[in-house]
Amino acid sequence: MGLLDNESIPRRKMTLFFVIDTSGSMVGSKIGSVNDAIENVLPMIGEISDENPDAEINVAALEFSTGTRWLYDEPKDAKEFIWQQVEADGLTSLGEACEELNKKLSRSGFMSSPSGCFAPAIILLSDGGPTDNFEGGLKILQGNSWFKNAIKIAIAIGDDADKNVLKQFTGSLEAVITVHNIDALKKMIRIIAITSSQIGSKSTSATDATKQEQVIEEVNKAAADVQGAETAAAPAPAAGDSYDEWD
Repeated sequence: MGLLDNESIPRRKMTLFFVIDTSGSMVGSKIGSVNDAIENVLPMIGEISDENPDAEINVAALEFSTGTRWLYDEPKDAKEFIWQQVEADGLTSLGEACEELNKKLSRSGFMSSPSGCFAPAIILLSDGGPTDNFEGGLKILQGNSWFKNAIKIAIAIGDDADKNVLKQFTGSLEAVITVHNIDALKKMIRIIAITSSQIGSKSTSATDATKQEQVIEEVNKAAADVQGAETAAAPAPAAGDSYDEWD
């Protein structure tokens, strides 16, 4: 019998962050779809974690409207993360969300693990533009080493989402996926969460920037097959004033 047969080797941790716009404009089918999609993808992320010899995947969720709120005080194993339904109301404090994220992306925050941590994956979902000092909050966050090395993908929910703001957050327009209906929103949340979890939790000699590129490539490829999803490479049809269908 080997020395490790009765011991489990500690795995590194990779945290998947959901940063969710819960402002008043998200009310109705938008926030309902977000709740449904994340709740349903958590067991899938749990399975990826269980089958991964290198990393345990944890989940953290931050909602922002008029102010911010973490759904739990610390990241939780995906299978233990019981989704709390979020509701839409208020303004869009994305700058404050950036500052709050900066606090937790530290070894005194959410990035503490005796066995070490992979760079996190961060999924930002928003349907509008910030109503606070976004530039100031983002500047603070951009100085964070964990954020610099993180996988960062944004979902722009509908025609009114400020893609330039989301581009500033992710670092490139290719990392921003626009969705125009309920089905596309649900599918892209699932695709991005699973892809980010699979790639972000791999042990590899490649840099984390390469992981970002891998996720962008895979997500954009998958988005091409989702009706109502728009990417930088495949913009929405020009016909009509609005491509959105949220009823």
